[in-house]
Amino acid sequence: MDPAAADKRPGDGDRALAEALIAGRPEAFEPFVERFGPLILSFGRRMCGQRADAEEVLQETLMKAYLSLKDLRDPGALKTWVYRVAANACLKMRRRGKSEPKGEISLEELLPRAGEGGGPPQIADWSNVPLERLLQGELKAKLEEAILSLPKDYRIVLVLRDQEGLGTRDTAEILGISGNLAKVRLHRARLALRKALDGYLS
Repeated sequence: MDPAAADKRPGDGDRALAEALIAGRPEAFEPFVERFGPLILSFGRRMCGQRADAEEVLQETLMKAYLSLKDLRDPGALKTWVYRVAANACLKMRRRGKSEPKGEISLEELLPRAGEGGGPPQIADWSNVPLERLLQGELKAKLEEAILSLPKDYRIVLVLRDQEGLGTRDTAEILGISGNLAKVRLHRARLALRKALDGYLS
């Protein structure tokens, strides 16, 4: 194994790519699109629900990110930078033929109601549901529908954290909010999904 490769830290490739782009090297644009194009398209699809909207987000993100790279202070933060541009594009996007859900999720609405006869609240146990079932067929469609039913501010935190695999700190930085607010929105978004799918999984 190449010692240099062994010592290479995660993000070094993005740093080198960002430095090449900032330096104005035209040959860096194609690797930039190959690296981030699929990520942005997937993110846009999860946020907007329509491929046409996702493609619009992709085009806007690639153009704005590329033109604004001169403002990137830390080349190692290229991925976070690109997601920030994509997040802004998604938050401005109006879903085709759909009205956006209300902007706040009330915690009281999400708390489980008492069981029959005034017993303790009944919450569906997802722990025994095979992962394959959660990701396939009808349940996958219901999950995607439930995610799209979330207000954008909550949906985007859930998508970044649970589907794109970003950490709370990066998610908060991308959205320009505090880490605590990101955690609150993620918690409520997850509760809303659980409530939406309880009947199906019970």
